[in-house]
Amino acid sequence: MADRIRVLIVDDIPETRDHLAKLLGFEPDIDVAGTASSGAEAIEQAAKILPDVILMDINMPDMDGITATERLSTQVPSASVVMMSVQGEADYLRRSMLAGAREFLVKPFSSDELTASIRQVFSREKEKVGRAVIAAAARTAEPPELGTVVAVFSPKGGVGRTTIAVNLAVAATTELNKKVVLVDGSFQFGDVAVLLNLNPKEKSMFELVTDLEAGGDADAVDAYAVTHSSGLHVILAPPSPEMADAITPAGVKHVVEALRQRYELVVIDCAAWFNDTTLGILDLADVVLTVLTLEITSIKNIRLFLEVAEKLGYDHKIRLVLNRADTTLGIRVADVEHSIGRKVDNTIVSDGRAVVYALNRGVPFVLSNREAQVSQDVLRLATSMAGNRESREDEQKATQKGKSLFAWR
Repeated sequence: MADRIRVLIVDDIPETRDHLAKLLGFEPDIDVAGTASSGAEAIEQAAKILPDVILMDINMPDMDGITATERLSTQVPSASVVMMSVQGEADYLRRSMLAGAREFLVKPFSSDELTASIRQVFSREKEKVGRAVIAAAARTAEPPELGTVVAVFSPKGGVGRTTIAVNLAVAATTELNKKVVLVDGSFQFGDVAVLLNLNPKEKSMFELVTDLEAGGDADAVDAYAVTHSSGLHVILAPPSPEMADAITPAGVKHVVEALRQRYELVVIDCAAWFNDTTLGILDLADVVLTVLTLEITSIKNIRLFLEVAEKLGYDHKIRLVLNRADTTLGIRVADVEHSIGRKVDNTIVSDGRAVVYALNRGVPFVLSNREAQVSQDVLRLATSMAGNRESREDEQKATQKGKSLFAWR
């Protein structure tokens, strides 16, 4: 049953009070909760019965309706006043509204005008209260925690960047039960689809960015993700290299911001070179997982990248991952750290047989060979990336604090 509107009638003429009470008595959704003959009595009655609407005559001997309305607005703020007057001058209307009245009826008025005003005032006040409750809840509620964006990057190709990104995302999905999306950020020649044996012809970053920039709803971003058998969601690179030109930095930013609201972990496999789109991804990332190997060219490029990263303000969120860590190659980890001026954060063992076999089958090695050391190394990395934001910030501070111990310049 709909809410019944409790009305207090205030008028110094008894016949007018009785007439209004009889008119409202025919309305099934309105109750006359009381009557008053003066402004002072109206304030006293309103405090007792707490009406929803007060019909207030403007001209009364002891306290006029405008003064009474001003006091009611502070003493009984839940009551909405409908002012009544035989005078319809603009000055009366203005003064009434400034006092807090919600409507102004000029006598004589019809029954329909009266009931319509009462219902409109009640409805508006109810909506206002509802909006206030929602706003208060929004202010006091904790903001939703955004997902972590991990950009997997290397300034040199061929270091296993995509392989790490794919297996990291799959491990976080299957082993840590996280809601994860993997984005192939190498838009011209991405290999994520190959490593996961997926088809990018129907859904890719090209269609997603095009739709969003045309005014599409960001809530539909999940519709462009391909679901892998592991449960991992994947945004694939376009099937044709020329489509990459249509993927703008602004479009990618829109996509990443939408994804981080829906997923606990957003892993982006970046291209191995600087351009506006890659820099935009690195700007948005919480962690820049930077991959290097025990090769002179890789170490040289990492050192140059770290110099640029410091200038761009990325140095605090960089995590160095040494892939194919094998001291038999003649370069020790300590040598690498001395050369680049900071510690390596994670290492992944060299296991060419398991990795290549998994790659050729299109099955991530964390699924096909879970017990292998290379899988355990990636799982340990995934656990670190999927941790809460506070622990990641603590790790980053610790990395920065220890950086001076290995500064090479």
